[in-house]
Amino acid sequence: MAFERIDTHLLTGAVLAIGWVGTVSAQESTPVEFYGQLNPTFLSFDDGVSSTDILTDNDHSNTRFGFWSRDMFNVEGLEFNFETAIGLPSSSATSQTNTPDWDWDATKLRKVDVSYAGDWGKVYFGQGSMATDGTGQVDFSGTDLVAYAGLADSAGSFLFRNSAGALTTRSVGQVFRDLDGGRRARLRYDTPSFSGFQVSGAVGREILAAGNDDTFYDLSASYTGGNDNVQFKAAIGSAWTDLDGGGTSQQTVGSMAVMHKPTGLNGTLAAGSVDGGGDYLYLKAGVLRDWFDVGSTAVALDFYQSDGLVAGEDGEAIGFGLVQRFDNQRIEAYFGYRNYELTDTTGATNYRDASHYMLGARFKF
Repeated sequence: MAFERIDTHLLTGAVLAIGWVGTVSAQESTPVEFYGQLNPTFLSFDDGVSSTDILTDNDHSNTRFGFWSRDMFNVEGLEFNFETAIGLPSSSATSQTNTPDWDWDATKLRKVDVSYAGDWGKVYFGQGSMATDGTGQVDFSGTDLVAYAGLADSAGSFLFRNSAGALTTRSVGQVFRDLDGGRRARLRYDTPSFSGFQVSGAVGREILAAGNDDTFYDLSASYTGGNDNVQFKAAIGSAWTDLDGGGTSQQTVGSMAVMHKPTGLNGTLAAGSVDGGGDYLYLKAGVLRDWFDVGSTAVALDFYQSDGLVAGEDGEAIGFGLVQRFDNQRIEAYFGYRNYELTDTTGATNYRDASHYMLGARFKF
């Protein structure tokens, strides 16, 4: 396709141009809506020999800021969204051997995105979510700040130890993957919603990180429904990568969530597979209730099992999450705990169990 022949530098220029146009429009035509959040967390990881304790940024929903410009140039449905993380040391990059510094670079950009919506659907151009972003993370539990299918966001770079107590090269993030879609410089289209159903497709390139000349394609479908008693949502998608060195890889991921509104009882199911490369299953049960006047309380237990996402290795993890909202203060305080087990099915390595807990709060503004 012609998209594959577009030079990375041209795409970079296009994204920067979009940002400039959006900013000018925001200044001259429409008001700017700023937003952001702070999400510091205390993370403690126990690898079976020693503990690593650190104050870091929670990558489940990292510290960020951004702005919206809506109805640009007085055109209804034409919008610009800029959003970036601020580069605080992240929980997913921290490990026994690495303590990240506060460092901002282009990879921290989340959205530099122009979109246009009408009765025919919505198109996006720029840096932003591919069509499968979120398909593996449908969740009504209210505990996604500490417990959701993206396990690697908590402590993905931490290394397992073998039975002798030595650090191995195997990280949490390699084994416990959710296969959810990412953000790229892309062209995306969403259909209108038909009785709760919607289909999305995108084609994109990685322009923010050097050394990646792959081309990404994905397609997803979702359904949202319910009534006064039940809330339901499901999504599924497939993503293909045309590798610059030749060949194509494919992965498929889906998730669904249901909530009984009167009681707040909820459940989540997610699963994904890599073509020829393993799969995983994620389950969660929780309750979301207004037990206190200050805001809702969310509690959940979850279970994750991977089979062969790393060849010859299986993983299991059990977690607990608690999130207490303080509505007037715009704060969500949280605690999360997770235990990890890794098994080498070939018998070559015996891994020690590991665990972590997180304690922190997110403040939105």
